[in-house]
Amino acid sequence: MTALATDTRGTPPPASAPRPSLGTRITHALGRPLVRVLLVLVGLFWLVPTIGLLISSLRSPDDMSASGWWTVFTKPSQLTFGSYQKLLENGDITHSLLNTVLITVPATVLVVVIGSLAGYAFAWMEFPGRDWWFLGVVSLLVVPVQVALIPIAELFGKIGLFGTILGVVLFHTGFGLPFAVFLLRNFFAEIPRELLEAARLDGAGELRLFARVVMPLGGPAIASLGIFQFLWVWNDMLVALVFTKSGTQPITVALQTQVRQFGNNIDVLAPGAFISMVIPLAVFFAFQRQFVSGVMAGAVK
Repeated sequence: MTALATDTRGTPPPASAPRPSLGTRITHALGRPLVRVLLVLVGLFWLVPTIGLLISSLRSPDDMSASGWWTVFTKPSQLTFGSYQKLLENGDITHSLLNTVLITVPATVLVVVIGSLAGYAFAWMEFPGRDWWFLGVVSLLVVPVQVALIPIAELFGKIGLFGTILGVVLFHTGFGLPFAVFLLRNFFAEIPRELLEAARLDGAGELRLFARVVMPLGGPAIASLGIFQFLWVWNDMLVALVFTKSGTQPITVALQTQVRQFGNNIDVLAPGAFISMVIPLAVFFAFQRQFVSGVMAGAVK
């Protein structure tokens, strides 16, 4: 009995289960039915302006001046595509929409490609002054865009880039790279070293290692960066207002010009504003799974 008691007293208590991480607790909380219903209601509330703009773009100017957009639910005969037909006949709007694509797509692709290469270099390649170079890149995050508008405008004027689409693309690329390098470097640094060493033992060089191992693993973070950059450039008006001319203006500046010149031109402004807003929304919803994975990366263990 004494030996049995001693053995029982000497047995350590069973280890308690580890406490769930913050990301796990948040995920479980968001999975509750009541929380889901609340999130759906909040999402519908935020979509009300978009729905109102869509319905307004499908109404005639007379109907819009006579009543609010919500009356269409009782009078669906107000809906018409005449405003979109008139929009397609407006050469300034259609040309500015093309300019927006020519600005946004290259600025997004350049930031993603250069940021990915630089992020991998800062995370896994050894070169003199690596940490100091990275600190310098991170310090550029605190530089506001407004400070650089006039100096860069003067520089672009001297080299012939002011008022061109290329100048706007370079400006957005330059100011998007510090955040891109910071985000992707931190994400790539979490990749297990053993995985990279195994690829090197198999004969993979740095470029092949980057393309075959790092890029697939960094897909969520790269997708998140691409969405952020696309939305920022597409919706930008300040930089475009300073660096573009009449033939290179994006849709944001073109719509602002329409308001200034034709204040009652609502049959063109409403569909133009809706198209300008719905394209970024479509891009976001198309890549929302990758976006959420990139934002939550590292939160759930």
